[in-house]
Formats: sequence, C-alpha cells, structure tokens
Amino acid sequence: MASSRNLGKTMGKIIAWLVAIIVVIVAALAVFILTFDWNRARPWVNDKVSQAIGRPFAIEGDLKVGWQHPVGETGWRGWVPWPRFSAASITVANPDWTKQKHFATLDEIDFEVEVLPLLAHDIVIPAINLVNPSVDLERLVDDRNNWTFKLASSSGPSEWKLDLHDIVFAKGYVALSDQKSKTDVQVSIDTLGQPIPLGEVMKEQETASHNASAQVVGKQGARRLAAQSQAVAASEASAASAAAAASAASAVEAASAGTVAGASGASGVSVASAASGASGVPATATTKPDVQAYALGWTIKGTYNRTPLSGTGKVGGVLALQDADRPFPVQADVKAGDLRVALVGTLTDPAHLAAVDLRLWLQGTSMAHLYALTGVTLPDTPPYATDGHLIGNFKRGGSTFRYENFTGRVGGSDLNGTLTYTQSEPRPLLQGKLVSNLLRFADLAPIIGADSNASKAKRGDTVKQPTGKVLPAEEFRTDRWKAIDADVEFTGKRILKNDNLPITDLYTHVVMTNGMLSLTPLRFGVAGGTLSTDIHLDGSSTPLKGRVSASARHLKLKQLFPGFKTMQSALGEINGDAALSATGNSPAALAATSNGEVKALVTQGTVSRLLMEAAGLNVANVVYEKLFGNRDVRINCAAADFVATNGVLDSRVFALDTDDAVINIDGHVDLRDESLDLAVHPHTKGFRVFTLRSPLYVKGTFANPHVGVDVAALALRGGAMLGLGLLNPFAALIPLIAPSNNQPLPCNELLAQVNTRPTAPPPGQKEKAQPPLKGAPGAVPSSAPAAAAGKSAKPAVPRTLSPAEASQYKGS
Repeated sequence: MASSRNLGKTMGKIIAWLVAIIVVIVAALAVFILTFDWNRARPWVNDKVSQAIGRPFAIEGDLKVGWQHPVGETGWRGWVPWPRFSAASITVANPDWTKQKHFATLDEIDFEVEVLPLLAHDIVIPAINLVNPSVDLERLVDDRNNWTFKLASSSGPSEWKLDLHDIVFAKGYVALSDQKSKTDVQVSIDTLGQPIPLGEVMKEQETASHNASAQVVGKQGARRLAAQSQAVAASEASAASAAAAASAASAVEAASAGTVAGASGASGVSVASAASGASGVPATATTKPDVQAYALGWTIKGTYNRTPLSGTGKVGGVLALQDADRPFPVQADVKAGDLRVALVGTLTDPAHLAAVDLRLWLQGTSMAHLYALTGVTLPDTPPYATDGHLIGNFKRGGSTFRYENFTGRVGGSDLNGTLTYTQSEPRPLLQGKLVSNLLRFADLAPIIGADSNASKAKRGDTVKQPTGKVLPAEEFRTDRWKAIDADVEFTGKRILKNDNLPITDLYTHVVMTNGMLSLTPLRFGVAGGTLSTDIHLDGSSTPLKGRVSASARHLKLKQLFPGFKTMQSALGEINGDAALSATGNSPAALAATSNGEVKALVTQGTVSRLLMEAAGLNVANVVYEKLFGNRDVRINCAAADFVATNGVLDSRVFALDTDDAVINIDGHVDLRDESLDLAVHPHTKGFRVFTLRSPLYVKGTFANPHVGVDVAALALRGGAMLGLGLLNPFAALIPLIAPSNNQPLPCNELLAQVNTRPTAPPPGQKEKAQPPLKGAPGAVPSSAPAAAAGKSAKPAVPRTLSPAEASQYKGS
C-alpha cells in the first residue's frame, strides 16, 4: 500500500512537472513570438523564396507576426488565436536582359492563417490584402519573357494544400512591353467600391456605343442602326416565343404522361434562353443566375501594334477567375487608332479561356484597319458601325468565333449577317453570309480604290488618285491575302444610285485561298438583265495576275440609257461576252496590260429615228421630226467586236444597221492612258436632203471625252457647196443631198462571229491576232494600227437575221 501511495505521489509530481514545463514552454514561446524581432528571419525567408521561384526575392521592409482572435468564429474555436503575418516593401527581380529592374513590387502584404486546419496539412487563408501591387511584363522578339519562372523541382506531390478565399487590394498597376506584338501598354486597376450588376453595365454601354456610332456614321445612321438592332431583337424574340410555346406544349404532354416535374424544368430553361435572346444580352448573362457582379475597374493606355490604344472596363472579382462553373463578367470600351471596340458579357472558365459570350459593338473609319489589330483581312470601306452577338469557343488547334445576327451601317448602307472565324492551319478561315437591304452604290467605291482623294484621306490612305484618271490606281494589299482564307457571300438586294446608272442589285461569292482571290460570280442586275463576271486575282506572286470573264444578258436598251429621252421608245436587248487577262497590282495596272476579246450584239429591236438622224447629221429630217413627231426604226443588228492587246482595244467590228442607215465605227480605246480615238461613219439607206454626212469623232480621255464633227471633211463639203453655188445656186445643194445606199451589214456573219465565245491568253501574254469579218464595214485586222482604218468597205449583200438566228444569241 505504501509503495502504491509513493508511486501515485511520484506520478503526480511528474505530471505536475510536465504541465509546468509545458506551461513554461508555451509561455516562453508566446513571449518569444511576441517579443522576437522577425526581421532577423528576413534573410532566411528571402533565401527560401528565391530558391523556390528561381528569381531574387526580397522583403526590404518590416516582417511582423502577430496574433488575434478570429472574427466570426464561435465556441471554443473562437479562443484559438490566428497568426497574422505582414511584410512591407517586397520586390521580385527581373532577368538581367529586361528593361525594368523588378518584375513585381508590393508596398505591403498581410494575411491571417487558420490554425486548426494546419493539423490536416491545409493552409487556409481567409483573405490576402495587397497594397499597391505593380507588375512589369516584358517579352522579346525571340520569345524570351519575364513571366516564366524556373520553379524548384519537387521530389513528389506536396502534402500541403492552399485554400485562398479572397484577394483584396485598393489599387494595382500592370505594364506590358511586348516586342513580338509591338505592344507597350499600362493598365491601372482599382476597386469599384460596390458591386455593379451586368444588366446595369449593359444599359450604360448601349448608350455609350450609340453615341460613338453617331460620331462615325452620323446621328441618322446611328438611329437606323438602332432600329436595325431592334428589328433583329424582335425577330429573335418572336422565334424565342415560338420555341417557348413549343416547349410549353411538350411540358403539357409530359404532364399528361405523369412526368410533370421533368417537363416543367425543361420548359423553364427554354423560356429563360428565349428571354435572353430577345433582350440582346448574352445568353450566359441571363440564363445562369450565379453570374457575379463587376468588382474591379480598369483603364488602359499605350500602343498596340504601333497603334495608339486607350480605354476603360470592368471585370469580376480576382478569385472568381478560379471558378470554372460561374460565368465571369467582363466589359470593355477601347479605342485603338480610329477603331472603337466595346463589349459586355461573360467568360466561361476564364482561367483557361474556355468560351466567351459577348455583346459586341464596332466602329471605325474603314474595315480594312481591323487587319492591324485582329489579323482579319477585310476590304476598304466607308466609315462603319456594327452591333452583334459574339460567341467564341477556345479549342486546341481550332478556336471558333461567331459574330452572329449582327447589324451595321457602312457609309449610307445597311449591313446584316453572320461571320464565323476559325483558327486553323495553315491559315485561319473567315466564312459567312452578308446582306444589304439598301446598298448605296457609292459605298462600293472604296473597295477598289475608286473613291475620291478626300475619302481616301479620311480613311487614312496616303495613295491619291492621279488627276484626270478614272481607273483606280490604288494598289491591292496582296500581302494581306495570304494571312487568311475566306468564303463569304454578299447580297445587295436594292442599290441606291443616281438616275443614270441602271444597276438594281448585286450578288457575289468571295473566295480567298493562299493569296488567290476569286469573285465567282460578281453579278449585277442591270437594265432589266444581268451582268455577270468571274474574277480571279492571283496575289501569291508579284505582279498580281488577273483573269476576268464577263457576260451581259438581256440588257434592255430603254433601261440602259435612262437619261436619254430619245432612247425611251427603244426596244431590243444587248447581249455580250468578254474575256481578258492581265498583270498588275491595281485596277488601272490590270487594265493597262489587258489582253483578250470583248463582244456584244443587239438584235430584234427598235430605236428612235430622231437619234439615228442626229447621228447622221441629217439636218432637215431632224428638224422635221422635232416639229412633227418621231417614229421608230427597226434595228437589224448592232455588233461590237474588240480585241485587247497590251491595254489597247482595237475594233474588228463596231457597227449598227437599221432600216434607215448603217453606222460603223473604227479606231481604238487605249486603257494605258485612258484615251479615246474613234471615228463614226454614217451611211444613209434612203434619199436625204440637206445632209452633211460628215464623219464624227470621239476623242479625249475617259474623264474628259470630246465628241464632234470631222472639220476637214465638213470644210471640204462646204467648199464644194460654195464652188457650185458660184456656177448655179441650185447646184450648191448637191453636196447636201445623200443618195440611197440600200446595203445593210452582213448581220448573219456578224452574229456567227460575235456569238463565238471570247478568249483570253494566260496573264502576261498577248491575244493572237484574228482576221476581220470579210465584208464588214470598217473592219480592220487587229494587228494593223487603228489609224490605218480608212473609209469603210462597201456593205455585203443585204440580208437580215431570221427570228431563229436572232434568238440564238438572245437565249444564250
């Protein structure tokens, strides 16, 4: 018993001593922690962190550790204090090749660590407070960058897990200097003070983008763009309502089968999706109720690809970037040069850029300027503004972005459609269908550089059109054609133009592959018929090689010359074909090197007799028709057959045959200097009194043509009249009397020749010379100079076209 009591006393003393020692150790530890100068540990901390990140790390200010009771904890957990760490003036060094000394600087960092989770190897940090963080990012042309760290290798997975709940900071700064993308920007970040919901930001951006559009396309254009957007929204709402009704019907059927719960859930999803489409807000912003609010605001300034850049925006909280299931809100309103981009929407899994769902507005001076910022090759255009829905899916080897159901204004025209951009190898691909319900013809001019010098200057083009030249001299940007492939259809349903331009509509299919551009076809509705061309431009080599084939079908004479009153009673159609090849990097250069053939024919028509008499300068009959009315004469045939050689169009056949007269034209049209040198020879078929019957000429340039009478022939006829007048006054009338010449053109032969499809040699080669049609008035060999064409030969045996022969060409 005594030994048992002694053992008990001994054990009690041992326990008492152990408790006392623990208390002393805890007290000593507490005293040590509370009184220890943690700055002595800075070298050790700096060294360990530097080894871990492979970059010099330094805490240059005070390092402190404090204890405090946790906020919000209850029960006994509230009595367990949490350590609070703080450090001031922290720096992370840069590699020695960078411009800036530090990769990152921080005025101060402080955070708390929960104690109890440490027992399970969990480092739980409720929040980290950062004071004025600053990061400088740099990349060289050779792809070296300062944001890739050489982290220390680990022998295995760590047993510790970090759980960070929040990051708090008042202000931040990020700078990026990227020599590869020619970018130098600075971004300032700050808290918004209070969360802002996505819907409120959407309304603000709609107003701002409307005002920006008014500055680019005018107030009226901005109003029309808004009306177009509302029409699209209404159409989508109607479609959504139909989908919702169908879904509701399905729900009723499912309910009758005893599956009410599942059907009603499906119906709710459809209705929500429909509402999102009708509102114009990206679907993810409305169908998912857990879209967080905007928490941070940012501003940016600098240059991107040597283009001035500035803008503002908003994003969600920093830690929300880690949540792959919650849509992350973004908003931006950025101006780069003359381009303004605004967007509101969400990112899915922003840490890995899985997808984007955005409302996107674009405004700018010319769509061609998008190339410098996006790499997308588009043509030069007048000032534009668009509004649409951008959906993007990021995938390895083939991310896809779809700008769907967008509306726009381009100059004075509307533009609607959907474009899809796919990142693929060896080049990205742009596909889509575009429609303009009301297309202003003048808005097409910048596409081929045919707009005015003032318009060129406004869109930033330094190339000026030479004075007095009509054919556009602005060169194609063939270097951009190799950056992207394209397959886009464009339809202009109705064309606005001046009254003298008989074009009604437009359709083209644009295909671009590895620097080769094709428009197959480029089709216009013209004068009640069609003018269809196939254009192939090979920009893969210098100079550009071009091939053009064209066909005109059923062009009505009356509609072709709407500004000429004397043509309003004309009947008949024009049909024709052309085939040309050329080399050159501009429309003017291509025209100046063109080789091939151009053919046209008019059959089974009528034309104003007054117009014919005026062409033959039959003065008495013109006066008579003016006083007593006009009647029409039948066109037996009219033909034009030109051969192009190095930019010079020589006429093999160019003549008009009616019941009253034959008119043939010879000479040439020089596309190199845009000059005209044509002679018009009228031949009467009936007896005419008081006729001058003198050849006409058409000279000058495309910009300033001159039409007049051959002065030499007219003077000779006038001299003969005076000479005969001295002998006999009545004899003076002899030079003004035209005898009947009743021989028409050989229309059948003309039809056979002109109806032969024109040909063109390969680009850069000349068209082979062909002999003229035998017996055709005024026809000269194409190899002979145009000036060598003298007086026309006598017409062949009279014969007009039969209805079957005439319909052969007309029906082609």
